[in-house]
Amino acid sequence: MKKKLFIACDTTSVTQVKKILKYTKMKQINIGYKFGLEFFNSKNGRLFISRLKNKEIWLDLKLHDIPNTVASSIYALKDIKNLNYITVHASGGLEMMRAAKKAAKKINKNLNVLGVTILTSFTDNALKKTGHTKKIKKLVIQQAQLVKTAGLDGIICSAHEIKLIRKICKKMIIICPGIRLAGDNVQDQSRVMTPDKAFKNNADAIVVGRSITIGNIKKNIHKLINSLK
Repeated sequence: MKKKLFIACDTTSVTQVKKILKYTKMKQINIGYKFGLEFFNSKNGRLFISRLKNKEIWLDLKLHDIPNTVASSIYALKDIKNLNYITVHASGGLEMMRAAKKAAKKINKNLNVLGVTILTSFTDNALKKTGHTKKIKKLVIQQAQLVKTAGLDGIICSAHEIKLIRKICKKMIIICPGIRLAGDNVQDQSRVMTPDKAFKNNADAIVVGRSITIGNIKKNIHKLINSLK
């Protein structure tokens, strides 16, 4: 079975996204494309996403609001027929996640809702400053249980927490951001891991952005694929 990679298209440039799409056509690995707020909120981003064909599309909005607002935000996406995944923050609570799942299935039965746990940029110390008293691992376990109870389709977590979450969310897809190729600068991430180690930890899919999209895209993705052999 081919490994799955989502490429984070974090840019406001349609030209750059076209370049990413062009140079990441690979047979050795299943590739999807993740679009976050940066591209979605750009002048032509939403329209560009809606016109993509034959691509696996993840709209990474990380919705976090009262249940009605989150549901309404998802209903507002009903004109974008090609979406496969959308994200909500697990910290939004059980009712919010249930409302998101219900709305997603109403507009598109193939739209999967993923629950985002603690962001990979956080450390225990940074999390403590926000008022949390639990360590990241304990909080992620609690969030994973909530995501499962809400009936979401998958969960987003650091590759460092996969084994903990897999015990809870056995049948759910687990996708890991915060992935860097060996030797790459971690930049604003904290809990990072290389692609090969993430898959060895039993990730269903990984997310890679700047390690591929900055510099020579074709060379970078071949480097990633070679690291998995």
